[in-house]
Amino acid sequence: MSIARTGRPGPTEAGHPGGEPRRRPPGRPVLPTAVGLLVLLLVLVLVSLLVGTGNSSAARAWDYLLGDPSARADAQLRLAVVDVRLPRTLAAVLVGVCLGTAGCLLQAATRNPLAETGLLGVNSGAAFAVVVGLTFFGASSPGALLVWALLGGMAGSAVVLLLAASGRAAGSPLRLVLVGSALGATFHGLTSYVLLGTQSTFDTYRYWTIGSLAGVQAADLGPLVPLAGLGLATAFACARPLSALGLGDDSARSLGHHPGRVRLVVAGAVSLLAGCAVAVAGPIAFLGLLAPYVARALTGPRMVAQLALSALVAADVMIVADVLARVVIRPWETPVSVLLAFVGGPLLVWIARSSRLSTAGASA
Repeated sequence: MSIARTGRPGPTEAGHPGGEPRRRPPGRPVLPTAVGLLVLLLVLVLVSLLVGTGNSSAARAWDYLLGDPSARADAQLRLAVVDVRLPRTLAAVLVGVCLGTAGCLLQAATRNPLAETGLLGVNSGAAFAVVVGLTFFGASSPGALLVWALLGGMAGSAVVLLLAASGRAAGSPLRLVLVGSALGATFHGLTSYVLLGTQSTFDTYRYWTIGSLAGVQAADLGPLVPLAGLGLATAFACARPLSALGLGDDSARSLGHHPGRVRLVVAGAVSLLAGCAVAVAGPIAFLGLLAPYVARALTGPRMVAQLALSALVAADVMIVADVLARVVIRPWETPVSVLLAFVGGPLLVWIARSSRLSTAGASA
């Protein structure tokens, strides 16, 4: 028996079991959520400046930040707060914002909530370039490894874009994923081949590839900020076309957008953002997968809000992981990527098991 309804129907999801359409859950108000995440980020930045390895206590670091003369005169305290903790705090924010935004872009462009930045060959290209720099060009300093990683990540993604842009299915989600996976496997094989013959290179590469913010210098971040800014500007400029793509390629074309070109532009922005993140911290997995999922759960299908909240969530999580990396096994340091897996894995499982959050997260 059918019942006629009057009025304007709300948004539904097709294919709901039982034949009944299901209403898409509304997102929460974006502004209060964004303000809360931003306030949390500022608090975590302060905690990151106060907590760390070494003999400098949080109380003394607080005195230094407040301008206490005796604390400002302490050279060791200045080294800990200004030269060590401040650069890696800024690096954590940069890496989190880049990976969160890049993951959100890629998942929206491919309409795949499990897509992450490694699909475009950024991580594998950066890893291969680092090995080449270590083995054949004597690159050993953190700054040199940063340059090689950035160049390799950008080159790898550029090859993926060139290959994916040819043919009739240019820029399709399936082609981007397939080309990125194939090129990533090729780079991985070449990296393993080079590493087999050079033990010293393997030792340095092993430390880089686990993902860490230890040893980051303020000078290393300067050249990356304009690239990250360009990637972020491109990301938000693509918000409207990506919202159209969420309705399907045919609907996007009817609204005047070219899906293939949109995805190629998005892939370029993802390459910039992920390349900057890999150059600073090495391959950081999982963060670009988790942050967009949480953002979709909080905002619903609004693309601009998804991008903003993905960046804030990822920055918050990255700083928490970096602070824990300094204190979990003090006086030694835990790789931040390991902590992200331990902390974020159960969180993602909890989100997937939560009916309300998993429904909202899958509705992009």
